[in-house]
Amino acid sequence: MMLTDMPNDKKSKDPLQLEPDSPTERVKFEVFGEEMVEKTVKLSGNSGRVYLPPDWVGSRVKIIRID
Repeated sequence: MMLTDMPNDKKSKDPLQLEPDSPTERVKFEVFGEEMVEKTVKLSGNSGRVYLPPDWVGSRVKIIRID
């Protein structure tokens, strides 16, 4: 794509865009699973950490920030 092919309107959005327009805009997720826990992320060095049950080791999980 050439630079001249790009739209000039910065407000035009892809309807399948997955990111919200602003950091405060909320989106809805629908997830199917086996179990759910709600935890608070704790500081761990320069990052955050959430401890999960040991029987979840090796399982695939999805993390969604809710606030």
